[in-house]
Amino acid sequence: MPNDSHQRAAEFHELAAHAHRAAAVSHGKEDHLTAHELSRQAMEHANKAFEWSQAAYRESAKAAGKS
Repeated sequence: MPNDSHQRAAEFHELAAHAHRAAAVSHGKEDHLTAHELSRQAMEHANKAFEWSQAAYRESAKAAGKS
């Protein structure tokens, strides 16, 4: 189902954004170890979002070709 890939991509984009915001707060409190870990998590979520976005694109292109 194409909407599933789009939804999963959106969820991972949101997770990445949240981790980035939390990392910024930790960095502002000079908690650099926590900020680094949150930044790492943000990168993982961003990578997953990219993978799901690619899958959604492929599914959308496939569906458009069948129309």
